[in-house]
Amino acid sequence: MQIGIAYSEPAQQLWLRIEVPEETSVQQAIEQSGILRKFSNLDITTCTVGIFGKVAQLDAALKPGDRIEIYRAITADPATVPRRVIAGDDDD
Repeated sequence: MQIGIAYSEPAQQLWLRIEVPEETSVQQAIEQSGILRKFSNLDITTCTVGIFGKVAQLDAALKPGDRIEIYRAITADPATVPRRVIAGDDDD
């Protein structure tokens, strides 16, 4: 069956379509995709993964056409992120 795998870093995004056997788990598909060799700092045991935007376990079984998404931690430095101005805020 064919599935997709998506992963993104600030400088590079990767979207793969791969063929996997029936009853393949999320972890097995990620390992078979080769993505862990391409991103050596990626550790799926500490990352959150999902299928079509819903968090999934590594041992979850896949269905044909599923898209696995590997999420990385998002960090924002408050000193570099502009403050949001909320419409109607009269404090300014």
